[in-house]
Formats: sequence, structure tokens, C-alpha cells
Amino acid sequence: MSKVIKIKKGLDIPLTGRATDQKEKDTVTRRFGLIPDDFPGYKWKVSVKAGDSVKAGDPLLYAKEDESVRIVSPASGTVTDIHRGERRKIEYVEVEGTAGVGEVTLPANANREAVLTLLKECGLFAMMRQRPFDMVPFMPQTPRDIFVTAFDTAPLAASMLDFVDRHHLEKGLEILGILTDGKVYLSVPTGSGIESRAAEVYEFEGPHPAGNVGTQIAAIAPVDKGDVVWTLDALTAARIGRLFATGKLDFITAVALTGPEVEKPHMVETAIGACIESLVKGQLKNDGLHKRIISGNVLTGERIKDMNGFLRYPYRQITVIEEGDDADEFMGWASMNPRKYSVHHTFPTFLKGLGKGFHFDARVRGGHRAMIMSNEYDKVFPMDIYPEYLIKAIMAKDIDRMEKLGIYEVAPEDFALAEFVDTSKLELQKIVRDGLLYLRQETI
Repeated sequence: MSKVIKIKKGLDIPLTGRATDQKEKDTVTRRFGLIPDDFPGYKWKVSVKAGDSVKAGDPLLYAKEDESVRIVSPASGTVTDIHRGERRKIEYVEVEGTAGVGEVTLPANANREAVLTLLKECGLFAMMRQRPFDMVPFMPQTPRDIFVTAFDTAPLAASMLDFVDRHHLEKGLEILGILTDGKVYLSVPTGSGIESRAAEVYEFEGPHPAGNVGTQIAAIAPVDKGDVVWTLDALTAARIGRLFATGKLDFITAVALTGPEVEKPHMVETAIGACIESLVKGQLKNDGLHKRIISGNVLTGERIKDMNGFLRYPYRQITVIEEGDDADEFMGWASMNPRKYSVHHTFPTFLKGLGKGFHFDARVRGGHRAMIMSNEYDKVFPMDIYPEYLIKAIMAKDIDRMEKLGIYEVAPEDFALAEFVDTSKLELQKIVRDGLLYLRQETI
């Protein structure tokens, strides 16, 4: 019997452009790219060169610290580009070809060492995360527990469970149980009806960030200093299940094409790392407005500066909104336009019937200023942490205070809503990411 947890603090942003259940199959994309920055915690080295032929599941990059940890190709074809930036940093590795399903040889005995070796070699290990530090798990420490989230409450996020094979998910949870001496926890939305013999199931209800794994960890079994837990989504868990059930390595993903600037928001069946241009071509509104394409949701996603960019980890959503740099508003910020949104009662949108949906744009609508201790973060931050004080400790690089205030529990995405409501317009997610990197450098 699953247990129900109610999340009271948070905020559901009423952005228009939710994808319908209609799903189209992507038959156009021939270019796929994987970006090392999506897999923090390791220094990545290239294991191929331009012109090499690869099959789906072949390694493209490996970790300098542990060469068995790999990022693999989602397609069969030819490596067309290894793009480097400043100081020869690898920006992405591009493969041109056809998305496919990789085949692997399963180990004779599914013990912990054999399971880990296979997950590392086939690239699924790199799709998991560790807390503390919000990075690809850094061996050899055994995780205390493993947390799997089966839903996403971010703006316009699609239902994960609609695209997860329940049998493969259960098999994946069983395999994950081999990797920990503790428990495997599965978080689902209320009313899902999911039960599991391999994991403890918790139902969550409430506003965003109820779907964030950090919120779920804090509500179920918080992370203390010295603890290590691993996290992943249900889609990755199902990929692990399919791998060990059939020997097939699946790179197909269902992507929600969403946002107010999409003509007909819908689901697209494509592959990990698909080229953004092929996914959005012919799908955007022809309204003459400058558009911002985001790989992910509007709170935590990555801006695609070049249409030649690629779908970013965790490969579930694309959002398109107005850039806002060409906006011409009468009276500017002082306008009482009912289409303007505020988390406070600044505009009349809080009145019943007026706040059903908004066409947000990418403008910050304010300037950077000194941090205001107004308790506004706490109103949307459901974890048992003082977020404003933690941010100040990170900015001061005070490790003792960071540890006492809960730095080991958090990841940048946990501060995305606080960043949205922040009057000071601070880049909270960047501050937290920099703080985690600094803490890791100083303590490991």
C-alpha cells in the first residue's frame, strides 16, 4: 500500500501551450548530439574521431577518472563533428545517422559488480545522479538509498507514466535494488494506482516542486552529511529494466513540444540528443515575434542559441516562448493589463477567472539588486531548509554554515521556483551549482 505525502508550499505557473496526447513519430532527424556538460562530475574524453562509423550503443566519450563510465551513441551512423570551444573544451559530439536500439550481452550473474559494469558501459549510469553535489554518481561509495521519480510538475511537463512500460519499470526497480544496501523509493502522482514489489511507493500531491526528486527525498528520507543517495527518473529506470529483460538498449524518448509559441503543442517520439531544428521546423507560430527555444522547461531548461543545437538531458521537453526583446508595452511595468502575471496581488490576475493561462516571455522584468530578506523564497520552497540563509552562506563560501543549512540535500533545480519569484533577480541556480562545485573541491 503506497503512502500519500501532501506538498503545501510551491507554485504552479499558469503558462499556456500544454502538449496534447497526440503523438507524432519523428522520421526526419538524422543528426544527434551529446553534450558533456549535461553529465557533471567527471572530465570527459573523446573515444572517437570525426569520420568514424558507430552503432547505437557504441561509446562516444569516457570519463577520465573512470574509463568504464561512458556516454554512448543514440544512433547508428557516422561521427560528423567533435565540436570544441575555448581551451579545447568539448562542446558536443555529433553523429549523423539513424536512431536505433543497441544490443548488449547480459552478464551471467546479475550481482552488484556485474550490474554496475554493464550500466557504465552502456551509458545508463551517466543518466543517474547523486546527492550530494547533484552529479553523475562517483564510485565506489554504495548509495544509502535510490530514489526514482515517475512524474514531473514543472510548467507544461508531460506525464511520464503515459510513456513508461510498467513491466520494464518494475524490472528496472528490481535491478536498482541490487545496487544499494538500503531501499529503492518510487514517487508517483496521487491516483496513479502503481504498486511495486521491488520498491516502496509514495504518492505525492501538491503544486510544483512536488515532482522534483529533491522535494521527494526531503519528505521521505533526507540526506545528512556523509550520506550518498542516487536519483533517476522512471524513464531511465524502465530503460534499465528493458536492458536486463531483453538485452536491448533503448534510446527512444517521448518529447513534449510545448509553449505559447508552438502552433499545435503535441508529443514527438524521437531519440535522445535529437537536433532541435528538425523537431521544431514548421511547428512554430508565424506571428513575427522573436522566439526563445528552451530544451527543457522554462524554470530549469537550457536556452538553445543555435537552431543546430540538440535536445538536452533529461530529454523530455522543448518549450518555446516569446523572447520579449521586441515588446512595446503601454506604461511598461505600471500597466494594469490583465494578461500580466504576478505571484503577488500586484495585477488583477488573482481575481477568479482571469488567471487561467499566460503568454510569458523571457524578460527578467527588473534589475539586479542586493538580496532582500523577505521570506519570499520560503513560500515556494517545501524543503525543511532556510533557503535565503543557505544562499548567503554559499555566496560567502562559508562551508561550515553551508553544511549546517543543508547544502548536501539540494540541487540547483530545487531553487528554480525561488529564482522565479525573487525580487532581487539573483541567478540562484547558478549560485547553488557554483557552491556545490566549490564544496566538492574543498571536501573531497
